[in-house]
Amino acid sequence: MIKLVDIEKYYSNNFVKTWVLRQINLEVSEGEFITIMGPSGAGKSTLMHIIGMLDNATGGEYFFKGESVFSLKEKNRTKLYQNNIGFIFQAYHLIDEMTVYENIETPLLYKKVKSSERKSLVADALDRFNIVAKKNLFPNQLSGGQQQLVGIARAMIIKPKVILADEPTGNLNSAQGEDIMKMLKTLNEEGTTIIQVTHDEEKAAYGSRIIHLKDGWIDREE
Repeated sequence: MIKLVDIEKYYSNNFVKTWVLRQINLEVSEGEFITIMGPSGAGKSTLMHIIGMLDNATGGEYFFKGESVFSLKEKNRTKLYQNNIGFIFQAYHLIDEMTVYENIETPLLYKKVKSSERKSLVADALDRFNIVAKKNLFPNQLSGGQQQLVGIARAMIIKPKVILADEPTGNLNSAQGEDIMKMLKTLNEEGTTIIQVTHDEEKAAYGSRIIHLKDGWIDREE
């Protein structure tokens, strides 16, 4: 499903290159649960942003379901992202001025889904994630765990092929974190491909494969 070939990323300043990623070669099959680990500065989030089509590589190739991502026009790349990828962030990234219902509905508005279908899909998501009673609340009225559930519901509303989870439990207590990981595991068992970044070895163990990054290189796999 996902194939990265010699992916590199660097920033230039006064002819000095600062490398973030070096010769990343990675294949992710449909239905896998991959964990990416490594110390701060290893390039984990940059790699996730490239896979999530939120950032460009400086070199290399990226194929998503056989399609060359970097050669797509921006409009087509955005469409590919919106139809296939859901992102879950450590900092939740909910819109403060919107209710839970409106936050979850947002991706459907981007996709121009009809009003009646939107209502049905949001109602299903609220029910599935046990947040029906919270639908008219704003993010600052929710606990961290509840905000992350809203973030997952928002990511899942488009039924993405891939969920990218960047430190999804980083701001949660251990019980909340465990709940979120169980939810991701369930989604994976239902067929969603999951790629997560974590520092936590316990959370990493939910993945079927662990990729260790170090100084921008893939150090090892296990």
